[in-house]
Amino acid sequence: QVQLVESGGGLVQPGGSLRLSCAASGAWPSFKAWGWYRQAPGNQRELVGFIVSDGDIKYADSAKGRFTISRDVAKDTVDLQMNSLKPEDTAVYYCNLKDRIWRNYWGQGTQVTVSS
Repeated sequence: QVQLVESGGGLVQPGGSLRLSCAASGAWPSFKAWGWYRQAPGNQRELVGFIVSDGDIKYADSAKGRFTISRDVAKDTVDLQMNSLKPEDTAVYYCNLKDRIWRNYWGQGTQVTVSS
């Protein structure tokens, strides 16, 4: 069983930056994909980006050029660096891991609010 815990959310002004971190624990020998989704009020949960097991990283169009996903193997974390934040980035951000048989694991979510 995998446990995911997000941290780093908060309130930031437009144009600012935030860094989210997702820590994984539990029994998980490998993963297929590990990344981030977000859900704004009234909207469906949408993909932000993810890293696959071979190290390739994919981003949603809304995240390209502003967001960066990175993995720290030693710490078992995946981080989401968000720059040039916009009010429309306001959402609950969820960490997601798909294990080697494509089971989904979710963190509890962390709120990101972009507002002046």
